[in-house]
Parts: sequence; structure tokens; C-alpha cells
Amino acid sequence: DPEAEHLKDPNSRKRFGKLVFVSDYQWNTYRLAHGIMPSESIVLKNAIVPIEMTEEKDQSGPIRLIYHTTPHRGLEILVPVYEHLYQKWGDKIHLDVFSSFNIYGWPHRDEPYKEIFQKCKDHEGITYHGTVSNEVVREYLKSAHIFAYPSIWEETSCIALMEAMSAATCCICPNLGALSETASNFAVMYSFNEDPNVHANAFANTLNNVIEKYWHEEHQAKLKFQKMYADNFYSWDQRTIEWTNLLRSLQ
Repeated sequence: DPEAEHLKDPNSRKRFGKLVFVSDYQWNTYRLAHGIMPSESIVLKNAIVPIEMTEEKDQSGPIRLIYHTTPHRGLEILVPVYEHLYQKWGDKIHLDVFSSFNIYGWPHRDEPYKEIFQKCKDHEGITYHGTVSNEVVREYLKSAHIFAYPSIWEETSCIALMEAMSAATCCICPNLGALSETASNFAVMYSFNEDPNVHANAFANTLNNVIEKYWHEEHQAKLKFQKMYADNFYSWDQRTIEWTNLLRSLQ
């Protein structure tokens, strides 16, 4: 990012009390690219408000998939894969898509994705929600079974993944960027490939396997452990203490 180029200059870095990174992955990439010293920086990871689960996931209806992030992060992989798997599973699965750049107030950025959005609207097994509040997404996560996330965007952290983990939702994603670190071995992860067709095939096989075994006892036990981990490690209760300690140390 051109905005970060000034960090190569030690004198520019001296203007800051501390450079704060949201993941070890992000810190390491900046350290290697710009020569940032460990003493100049700290990692304070992103955090969420844990999602309260008052009841178990529904076993009587379809397995509900969810995609709740902007379209450029992999929606063009997800939709055709889902269309393919729907031919096998039919109404035993359903996909909720919450995706639009309108979340950032950039509706013009949606233009390249109009065709994908229309496919979602036209498909009987997909509900396209566009942009809604985080409160609405969190409610849907409570009943979602799978966070289907074939990411093609090298993220420095992923709050959508953190919230899905807190909702005891099975997360499927590639080992791209900080996703491995964020998922902490709880996601069903596959190797990222820059070829869209190879990526789509890997994602489709992984997603199909998860649908087949979703209700297995050992899988459900892992999801409960995942929620406990996410609620403790990614809670703002914990992160607030870390931020307070940092700010006090800089006084």
C-alpha cells in the first residue's frame, strides 16, 4: 500500500509511540517489507462481542450456509460452487448472502458484481440480503451451520470469521493471509490456489464433505470447543485490558 511506504524511513516511524498490528501475519509482512523493529511495534488482535446462543442449531431443516462479507473476497467462487452442489443436495441446503460495498457507502463498487447478485436473487436455494446491520447478521449467524468463505482476498485479519466462530458455525476457508491464524485450527481449511478453477474444485470438495458429516458427534463437539475459544480469545473484554495496558505504558 503506498500509504505505508513512509514506514521504511526510521525517522518517520519515530513519530509514533507504537505501531499496532491486528495479527502476527500483518506484523510479519510489515516487518519484512519495511524493516520495522520489534521494539517499535505490538500485535493487538481484532476483537468482537461474543454471540449469545440461547438454543441449539436446528436439525430439522436445511443446512444453512452463510456468506457475510464484501463480494470481492470470494463470492464469485462461492456462487457457482453452490449452484453445482445444489444439484446434488437440493433443498437440504440453503445459502444466505449478505454482501455489498454499500456497507462502506460505496454502492458504485457493486457494479462488477451485479450479475453475481442477480444469480443469487434468481436461485431458489439462495436468499440475497444485500447490506444489513451487524445486528441482523449476528442473528442469522445463530441459526447458520456453515460459514462458506472461499476467500481470494489476502486479509490481515477477519472479523467475519471471528463472529462465525463465536456462533458455533463451521468455517470453511483457504489458508490465505491471516485466515489460518484467525481460525486457530478450528476452520475446515484447504490450500489456496491462484487458479480460480483449482480453487473452486478444492472448495467444492471441502464444502461437500462438511455437509455430509456436519451432524456427526465429533464435529459438533469441535464446534462447541471453537465457540468457547472464540468467546474468550476474541472478546473485547480481553482486548480492552490489552489496549489499556499499552496506553498506560506509553504515558
